[in-house]
Amino acid sequence: MRLPSRFATIAAIAVLALTSCGTGTPAQGGGITLTIAANSISGGKNSESADWIKQWVIPQFEKTHRNVKVLFQPSGVDDEQYKTKVALDLKAGTAADVIDLDGIWIGEFAQAGYIEPLADVGGATVDSWSGWSQIPQAVQGLGVFDGRKYGLPQGTDGRVLFYNKTLFAKAGLPETWNPDSWQDIIDAGTALKAAGVPTPIQINAGSAMGEATTMQGVLPLLAGAGAEIYAQDKWTGSGQALKDVLRFYQQIYGGSGLGDPELQQEAKGRDKSFARFADGKIAILAESDYFWRSVIEPGAGVAPMKDRDQAVGYTRIPARTPGAGIRGQDHVSMSGGAVRVLNPSSENPRLAWELLSFMHSAEATTSELAGRARVSSRTDVNDEVLAGDPMLSYIADEVLPVTAYRPGLAVYPRVSVLLQEATAAIVSGKSPDEAAAAYQRDLEDLAGAAHVSTS
Repeated sequence: MRLPSRFATIAAIAVLALTSCGTGTPAQGGGITLTIAANSISGGKNSESADWIKQWVIPQFEKTHRNVKVLFQPSGVDDEQYKTKVALDLKAGTAADVIDLDGIWIGEFAQAGYIEPLADVGGATVDSWSGWSQIPQAVQGLGVFDGRKYGLPQGTDGRVLFYNKTLFAKAGLPETWNPDSWQDIIDAGTALKAAGVPTPIQINAGSAMGEATTMQGVLPLLAGAGAEIYAQDKWTGSGQALKDVLRFYQQIYGGSGLGDPELQQEAKGRDKSFARFADGKIAILAESDYFWRSVIEPGAGVAPMKDRDQAVGYTRIPARTPGAGIRGQDHVSMSGGAVRVLNPSSENPRLAWELLSFMHSAEATTSELAGRARVSSRTDVNDEVLAGDPMLSYIADEVLPVTAYRPGLAVYPRVSVLLQEATAAIVSGKSPDEAAAAYQRDLEDLAGAAHVSTS
């Protein structure tokens, strides 16, 4: 499949100042120099990550590798600027040995030939690394493209349904809620509406919420209907799975009063949904663990809930019906996150792998978290650092094993927009069949009919 790529434009740039220090090269005195590149910089963007690399990774690695000097190449720019710079450096063969990438870029960089599978670069010790056993198979998927491992996943997240226990009690619903199907969600919403809850259900929809519509709404639901947005070199078109998703949206926003159509069309709709949940006006909301950690966090959240730990429940997103999800699952999720890759042009690829795997060891991962409760890629680390946070432990133990990821292809962001537009059509009153047909036409125009599944 020939996909549109911004790298064609990158290749056409005749003159660009490449500021990288090069790949692993001899240092003064006959030693070896390795380099790490990340979009983080002390005192600026992702400052904590930059400080960790400089103050912990480098001295600790150099302590056990006396002949190696490790240099850090910081950046603190817009993600697209960083992406372009890394692509240019890789194309020119001057990139760092170990490179931070967003997981969503893996397929694009692999198809462009800028990165190669880890084992092809780092050698046989890659596959025998003991750390793989601590990274769940589903989490490894963040760094996988076409069945090959291109990167080691860093931290990740998971999507769940958050719900207000106080409102549930008002509606006669259980404090511990475990919906087994989409109908269970609709039934709960109906009971909440009858109990006078202003907005029973909030599933992000429409174009105004951007990628939050796709990641918090469409893609988990699509996975629950048994399909991924991209599989076997084809994009999922207007088949039964997508129509099931759009019908579910219609049940919520098509006049039932279970959801608020106007909120989905407001520029600040997602932020308002956060505030309304915190105020007890939304009962069920689909979000990532970011919502727990940073939005309704009692002390410093953007919409703090002082009684969060007592009033807020969380549960896995059910498949349409039991067993109807991808891989025959009863429950589903979507995850995102960053990865670290190896530069195929590294002059010391085996040593570069030693550095990369060291950065993903249990000791290094624990050090990077620095006491913060965040979901890492490693089960052993999560068992230790999340022991005091039941919600994040739930993500690590119950959600990550059933999660999935967006396809790391250049055209994906435009496919995502089409999915958002399809849900926007439902919110504005179109039927699922009409919205699906329009999506199919636009998707075929974008990717080519031969690369769109109609099943």
